[in-house]
Parts: sequence; C-alpha cells; structure tokens
Amino acid sequence: MPGRYAIHGHAIVSADDRIADRYGRTPPGLRNEADWQRFQAALDRAAVTVLGRLGHEANANRQRRNRMVLSTAAIGIERRDDAWWWNPAKVPLAEALSRAAPEGGIVAVPGGRAVFDLFLTIGFDEFHLARARNVHVGDGVEIFSACRAGLSAEDVLHHAGLVTRTTEMLDFSAGISLTVWSALDAARIDAE
Repeated sequence: MPGRYAIHGHAIVSADDRIADRYGRTPPGLRNEADWQRFQAALDRAAVTVLGRLGHEANANRQRRNRMVLSTAAIGIERRDDAWWWNPAKVPLAEALSRAAPEGGIVAVPGGRAVFDLFLTIGFDEFHLARARNVHVGDGVEIFSACRAGLSAEDVLHHAGLVTRTTEMLDFSAGISLTVWSALDAARIDAE
C-alpha cells in the first residue's frame, strides 16, 4: 500500500519577510535557540526533509536525516551518498516521495525561496512561520517570490488557501513568534 504524505513548511523570517541576507546567509537575528529547538524536533518527526541545493550544502546533515535535495542537475530522482536528489521538472513529487520515503509521513520543507515557491503550487498542509519582529534585513532573500510585490508572508500563505491555526510567542525578549498555518483542504499526496 502506498504511503500518504503531509507537507509541512518551516521558516523563520525577519519583520520584512526575509530568510537570508543578499549573500544568501542567515542573519544572526534570525538564529534563535527556542525556534531552533522546535525546528529540530519537527525535522526529527519527518519522514523526509526537502530543501534546496544551497541549503543542503550550507547545513551539514549531522543527524543523518532522510533528505531530498531539489536540483535541476538531478536526472530525476536519484540516490547519492549524501541524500536523494530530485529534479521536479523530470519526476513528479509523488513518484519522488515513493522512492525517498515509501512508508509515507511528514515531508518537512525548510526552503529556500525556490523550494517554498514550488511547494506553494503543490500545496502545504501546514506552514510553521516563525517571525523575528525586531529584525530587519533590507536587501535580502524573501521567503516567497510574491513578497517582492509587497505581499507579506502571511498574505502569500492566505492566498495559497491556508488559515491561521495557532500563534504563540517562542521568545518574548527576542520578539520571536510562531504561527502555524493549515490548509482548509489538506493537500495530502499519495505515493504512486
């Protein structure tokens, strides 16, 4: 029987909807221990983590989690020493997941922007959006391409059919909040 999947996005953004500075690096103000611990626990629960090549190369997989790296250089879905490599232009997500995580489960999506944009079109079941309200990045990488047109991350998630489920303060002194967004109609994917 094929697995079933739930797509969960995870990001921490600045007050101006940035996930990185103009060089693609995470600003110190977006590094928060409370958010990091929550995020790591979410990755531990995931059947597979889907991220971009730059994020994969910048963040060593010390916990040896099951990863699937988005790359136009992949021939489809292929197993390499360090992860599964997936080219979405060559292989549909359901087929890639059936290879990388055949039993199903949570698909954690921590970005970057191109990965978030792709999964907006596929559909998130949940999106865990942490916001650093006291951090402004300015000329940096937006969480979603649509933020370039003046939309906030919340606007983009709302337009994608997600609604706010819960909001909590992760770190009051640092101004870090977490809002969990959920799809009205779950975008569950069945493996082929």
